[in-house]
Amino acid sequence: MPSVIDTDIHPSYIPERVAEYLPEPWRRRFLGGNRGPGVLGYWNPGGISRADAVTDDGDRIASHPETLARHYLDPNGIEVGILNPEAVIHIASSPELDYATVLLSAINDHFVNDWLPVDPRFRMSIAVSPHDPQAAAREIRRVGRVPGVVQVLMGSGARENYGHRMFHPIYEAAQEVGLPVAIHPGNEGAGITGPTGAAGYAGSYFEWHSGLVTSYITHLISLISEGVFVKYPELRFVLIEGGVSWLPAVMWRMDKNWKALRMTVPWLTEPPSVTVQRHVRLTTQPIEEPDDPRHLRQVLEMFDSGSMLMFSSDFPHWDGDTPDFAMRFIPANQRANVMSGNARALYRLPAPVAAAKEPA
Repeated sequence: MPSVIDTDIHPSYIPERVAEYLPEPWRRRFLGGNRGPGVLGYWNPGGISRADAVTDDGDRIASHPETLARHYLDPNGIEVGILNPEAVIHIASSPELDYATVLLSAINDHFVNDWLPVDPRFRMSIAVSPHDPQAAAREIRRVGRVPGVVQVLMGSGARENYGHRMFHPIYEAAQEVGLPVAIHPGNEGAGITGPTGAAGYAGSYFEWHSGLVTSYITHLISLISEGVFVKYPELRFVLIEGGVSWLPAVMWRMDKNWKALRMTVPWLTEPPSVTVQRHVRLTTQPIEEPDDPRHLRQVLEMFDSGSMLMFSSDFPHWDGDTPDFAMRFIPANQRANVMSGNARALYRLPAPVAAAKEPA
């Protein structure tokens, strides 16, 4: 088994601790149950979390740092785990921008102070509300250089396409402190993000879950066409939990249109596919699982998957993947990069400590 860096773990914040980082009048609201717009309420027969993501005494593994380290990192041989806290992208969808900003800041402080020191394998994403870009940029500059903070996290559900210049202060701040920006699905349709898809609201969890990829396609085309990576050449963008099979076709489509319509985007001086493969990273979960595994291998050959893909488990969610399961779909010559190498480079993580050799 190669070294494993998990780029998508979902711990739950501890409300009592978050409250300690909240000033009034926000603390009273939080303790009274005002914690964001929540979800649309689609029914999932599998629930949100795996049934086995609990300890023998019924404690949720992802609810406490010591439990997460002992019951997930240890048995799965995780060298580093990137924490993307539960519920933050929904809080960021709140129409009450001031409250969302303060609450996300408190959650960021909670994980910095109460989670990162518990285990040296923990790293974390800081959450910001993209709907107040100036406040988000201030938060990135406030905690973006804290040791252990490796990423900025936003939801893939949004009021505007993420290439729009209103979001550029976020990218400027992220580039300034040297952090990639990531988006994660799940808040489509919540709060002020708008409908779950381009044509309206999904009518079931199946429809909603199957269509989440459309947010990624929309944002990626927007980021490229608006010249975000031209304006911020050091910025890296991570598409967490969005699948991979759609990417080659979208890159082909952009390249074809760029050849005919480049006068409409004069700042793009190279084929969009080149920019995408330099600046964008994707995570493995939920990787597509065709009946014939060869078909997925063929898709992976259609883009620079060996440099762009990073392992993710999505633990403790219902459709999560363990390292050994995910590795079966990755070509042998790419496994070291996908399971840890690409994440190590993106998040500037140290090389693994070599095991001591037995004396002769």
